[in-house]
Amino acid sequence: MTVDAVVFDLGNVLVRWDPYLPFVGRMDRAEVEAMFDEIDFPTLNHGLDAGRPWSQAHAEVLRRYPHRADAFDFYREHFADALPGPVDGSAALVQELVAAGIRVLGLTNWSAETFHHAEPAAPVIRLLDGVLVSGEVGIAKPDPRIFRLLASRYELDPGRTVFTDDSAPNVAAAAAEGFDAVLFTGADDLRTDLVRRGLPLAAA
Repeated sequence: MTVDAVVFDLGNVLVRWDPYLPFVGRMDRAEVEAMFDEIDFPTLNHGLDAGRPWSQAHAEVLRRYPHRADAFDFYREHFADALPGPVDGSAALVQELVAAGIRVLGLTNWSAETFHHAEPAAPVIRLLDGVLVSGEVGIAKPDPRIFRLLASRYELDPGRTVFTDDSAPNVAAAAAEGFDAVLFTGADDLRTDLVRRGLPLAAA
């Protein structure tokens, strides 16, 4: 075997995340889409992932889009509703890897202020040898520095470490840092990729 460790992204790899779910039954989908588009939710969210405090993001929304501030605050207050549970099949993969003695870690873009919601939504996270949380270190994927930090903190050889993520830019950034990077499209496909690399897993 040439693989010493497998590193999982968390959001939509181990735990499902859908930012529209907190608003179900409270706001129409079209209105939520309009709100996210107006406040540029992806940029705001990435800033939170990179360590920006929610209080600063709230202040920006209140200043620039005061009519959207209540909805943005509602999302923060009901963040747990955005995590409907584990991604199908991923927990079994983690469990089998751990049972086989393979190191399993996490690398996630996630606000430090909401990360405590992750494990209750996907309990398999507690089996990970460690999780590097972007919001805690102030660096978010695809910044190459977070992959270097991952390698140094957990003493990983990137060339012997599989990294999987559902974001193509993050996968490309990991590959550029020497990781064996795999785009996550589903647990069965990842299982097949890991079996091909010689890992002792049951075939999909």
